[in-house]
Amino acid sequence: MNIALGILIPFIGTVLGAGCVFFLKNRIKPVVQKGLLGFASGVMVAAAVWSLLIPAIDMSEHMGKFSFVPAVVGFAVGIAFLLLMDQIVPHLHLGSEDPEGITSSLKKNTMLVLAVTLHNIPEGMAVGVIFAGLATGSSDISVAGAFALAIGIAIQNIPEGAIISLPLKSEGTSRKKAFLYGILSGIVEPIGAIITILLTSIVLPILPYLLSFAAGAMIYVVVEELIPEASEGDHSNIGTIGFAVGFLIMMTLDVALS
Repeated sequence: MNIALGILIPFIGTVLGAGCVFFLKNRIKPVVQKGLLGFASGVMVAAAVWSLLIPAIDMSEHMGKFSFVPAVVGFAVGIAFLLLMDQIVPHLHLGSEDPEGITSSLKKNTMLVLAVTLHNIPEGMAVGVIFAGLATGSSDISVAGAFALAIGIAIQNIPEGAIISLPLKSEGTSRKKAFLYGILSGIVEPIGAIITILLTSIVLPILPYLLSFAAGAMIYVVVEELIPEASEGDHSNIGTIGFAVGFLIMMTLDVALS
């Protein structure tokens, strides 16, 4: 029951965010969007450190001075994986007219959703890996710590869902379709988490590597996409303030609930 709830919590955040399309008339103001992007960045960075990298290092204490190796290797592979996906998967970032990835005839809305879906892959993996570790009785992962990660990701998924659905509606997409697109962008998270948990027997021996892999992938998303979008143009300090707030909230959740 705990695992099922933990998997669904981040997706609920996406649904709530996408649901803003039924209550707000226009797209999010640029200043607000910068704050939300900064907030999401702060949550993801804190989650990567406290929920993923530190547990990965703690689990590798038996390696002595080399306990950092799984964290370093997993982190580097996570960065490389998202870099590869960024080059292969056709997607379009908000505010841009130039698609990235391989050449495709996909519609603009579809590529916008794929851009956010690409970012949600590491988040789904992170939740799946940490709950898989919890299911195996790992002493380095607590129920409260696992739920802190799930809640933290759900909090940053709320603005993420809104940032997808509201611009689509303002460009002429119906509210229902914009809501559906917002939901679809987050569906990869519970799917990824379920697949990871089903592979628990395989996951356990390499759990530190997988935790740090998810951390690397999340940091890639923050540095490559979220922070630049939050910092460009006027009022870049709003993104910085959002980052600080998100970081502090996620750090507090993780430390207080662990």
